[in-house]
Amino acid sequence: MGEALAYLHEFNIVSVTLRLVLAMVSGGMIGMERGRKRRAAGFRTYILVCLGAALTMLLSQYELTMLSTRWSALAEQIGLRTDVSRFGAQVINGIGFLGAGTILVTGHQQVTGLTTAAGLWASACMGLAIGAGFYECILPAFVLIFLCIRVFPIVDGLIQENSRMMHIYVEFESLDNVGAIISRIKSQDMQVLDIDIERGREKRGQYPSIVFSIRLNQRKAHEQVLSSIADLDCIRVIREI
Repeated sequence: MGEALAYLHEFNIVSVTLRLVLAMVSGGMIGMERGRKRRAAGFRTYILVCLGAALTMLLSQYELTMLSTRWSALAEQIGLRTDVSRFGAQVINGIGFLGAGTILVTGHQQVTGLTTAAGLWASACMGLAIGAGFYECILPAFVLIFLCIRVFPIVDGLIQENSRMMHIYVEFESLDNVGAIISRIKSQDMQVLDIDIERGREKRGQYPSIVFSIRLNQRKAHEQVLSSIADLDCIRVIREI
């Protein structure tokens, strides 16, 4: 056991891949729980952030190791006294501002763009590894990040579809219909956790709307929930957000 751990502490393709896979699994498990609760940062966002953090730490260790071994003569020749990991840190900080620009809060109080921002940050971390020549890490990191962006949306969709938490946007004819809508929700064995009402403007032809945060006491298809509420005559628009 001790020899195996010592081997995994070294820089080799096995240890690097294992660390990245563990980051993906650990972040995914936490994100899965958040996704089930319909939080804005869910399954893929947690994976990308955890992968990026692990990749950054691996890169810092790689640079330190190389400066004390293969690059030591060159560093001594040019009189390198700077912590090279600081350059990467500036890139990571800078890409954070770029990623923040992709995060939006829609008019329905829905947060979008978190996964895109996390993907940008993880890609920046991978770019640093490529620039440093950390070849043992580049291929596993690329494969895992690509899987998260291209394949895992299917898993993310299944998690959200089977979640007992729902956020529903509803447009209806009049504020007098609020009681009927809430009664219909409760009659379907669901709890109303939060309500955000927008009164609308009748002069502009805008209908009032509500964003409901509800919890299903029994697991059921989300389309069935939407259909049961949409049966009310007062409903103009209904969709899950």
